[in-house]
Amino acid sequence: MWKVKRMNTARIVVLTIAVGAGGVAAYLASGSDHKPVIAPQTAQMQTVDVLVAKADIPLGQAVGASELQWQTWPAATVSDSFIRRDKNPDATTKLVGSIARSPFVSGEPIRETKLVQANGAGFMAAVLPAGMRAISTDISPETGAGGFILPNDRVDVILSRREKNADQNNGGETVRSEILLSNVRVLAIDQSPREKDGQNSVVGKTATLELKPDQAETLARARQSGTITLALRSLADASVVVSSDEQSGRRDSINIVRYGVTTRATTRQ
Repeated sequence: MWKVKRMNTARIVVLTIAVGAGGVAAYLASGSDHKPVIAPQTAQMQTVDVLVAKADIPLGQAVGASELQWQTWPAATVSDSFIRRDKNPDATTKLVGSIARSPFVSGEPIRETKLVQANGAGFMAAVLPAGMRAISTDISPETGAGGFILPNDRVDVILSRREKNADQNNGGETVRSEILLSNVRVLAIDQSPREKDGQNSVVGKTATLELKPDQAETLARARQSGTITLALRSLADASVVVSSDEQSGRRDSINIVRYGVTTRATTRQ
């Protein structure tokens, strides 16, 4: 009996040792292949704060502090013309009161080239580029493209005048027209330097144009000799300058009979 108990005890001890050894082996086996997961390092993108328009700023509007804000931009995409917070931390204070020479849309970076400091000067004097002049001329719906010419549009200035035809005994007239100025910018219609309330037409009596000094003299003389008409240019060719040959054009004459009197008019092609 004692031998049986001794054998059972030995078996239990051997079994316990075997189970323990197996557990240790399993633990070591499972831990030998375990490797710590290392999170991949992501490249940190460099950013800078850039001054942008918080809301739309139309042409001619004075800039207020509430219309400017700093916005984070990728440093690689920042232009040299942008205003950076690390270089101009007080820009929001310095630029308050400046006048927009060109319109800004919401979120557009503020550039000093599109702003002008009025310094007590009138609006028109402030927004005029150096060397340019502002000169006004009378217009009507018939001579101003039906009111569809808006500030900042580009136009051609056409002069039409009547001349007596010395070759005819009945006192006939010849109507001549020519493009005096090509691709000039409209600064204002009446006293409005910008489009109001999103309207797409402004019927005014006066158009103010941005001209060079010699162009201003040409327009001043032309107003005394005939009718001035503004021809609206397409945005697609606003940057195309009409050559002198194209301005002279080819003219054909036509006879106009009015109250029994024959007159001659010219048409351009």
